[in-house]
Amino acid sequence: MTAPILRQLADLRALTKTWQQAGERIAVVPTMGALHDGHLSLVKSAKAGADRVIVTIFVNPKQFNNPDDLANYPRTEHDDAAKLRPYGVDVIYAPDADQIYPEGFATNVSVSGISAGLCGAHRPGHFDGVATVVTKLFLQTSADQAYFGEKDYQQLMLVRRVARDLDIPIDVVGCPTVREADGLALSSRNTHLSDSARAIAPALHRAMDRAAAQITAGAPVDDSLEQARADILAARFADVEYLELRSAATLTPMTLANAPARLLAAAMLDGVRLIDNIAVAPVTPPR
Repeated sequence: MTAPILRQLADLRALTKTWQQAGERIAVVPTMGALHDGHLSLVKSAKAGADRVIVTIFVNPKQFNNPDDLANYPRTEHDDAAKLRPYGVDVIYAPDADQIYPEGFATNVSVSGISAGLCGAHRPGHFDGVATVVTKLFLQTSADQAYFGEKDYQQLMLVRRVARDLDIPIDVVGCPTVREADGLALSSRNTHLSDSARAIAPALHRAMDRAAAQITAGAPVDDSLEQARADILAARFADVEYLELRSAATLTPMTLANAPARLLAAAMLDGVRLIDNIAVAPVTPPR
């Protein structure tokens, strides 16, 4: 059965109130639509972890620093609802814009530190938009759990910080990145790649995998990243916006892999900005 689509906050709160009165745990999967298997894996995890599941679909204008990017973002609500049907979600919350940003809305949630660098440096205002909308959605849905993919690792860390700092009683659950068979991380942006660019795209993940293996084996971090950057450009990517080793726990930059880390990258291909990240194990000391 297709989940009902609610667009008004009052209707959503009337529904969640009955769930709360019944002692049921509520999970939310925040999305901007254009759902793919990565999103659906989050829904599957949410179904396993909660009694009720809300999937939100809202293309958030405040997290787009490029107006063209906002205009071109795919809106596929009908198809999204069909994709969700087999998962038995309880409701799709696709709020009208005035339910998120009513007339006179003047509040901005900004997170320092963890939003600096990486995507934060290349997308001014993006993470303020993310922090503001997830705060709204957490409060509007009254959810006990929220599910996010690790592909947007900086975003995941930022959302966890928002929940902690603002004392929002929600458990932010990170779920593994879902990939195509050739290693490309699933993303709604992949649909914008030409056939030739799609064939090139997995080179990003391959280069990152090689660099991670070299770093874990004890190779100098800077040398490994320089080679990976060269490999990505040699595969005919137009630009590597960043390729950095950061702490998995704090996102602080690392020059030595002496603790669990993440290798994070963003690169431009065929006019499409692709991001990815992978775990990097600490260097194993010699015996």
